[in-house]
Amino acid sequence: MPEICRFYGLIIRMFYDDHDPPHFHVVYGNDFAKIGIADLTVLKGWLPPRATGMIMEWATLHKQELLDEWDAIRRDMPLFPIEPLR
Repeated sequence: MPEICRFYGLIIRMFYDDHDPPHFHVVYGNDFAKIGIADLTVLKGWLPPRATGMIMEWATLHKQELLDEWDAIRRDMPLFPIEPLR
């Protein structure tokens, strides 16, 4: 599973051959979540509120890049790092 970004202990990844809707996975310590890209909702899992806030801020800034990554991964193309939240 390619890692596309890492910041403040949050690891953001996408799976090859994953299913719709477009989404990404976040790991934060022992917690994890699957986040839908279109509406930035937590589809599965849980993150602490502070981590959720940072992920939502980051995903809002990089929504088009996330959609581009989803499209690339669906075509078995390599992914590129996305700028972390600073």
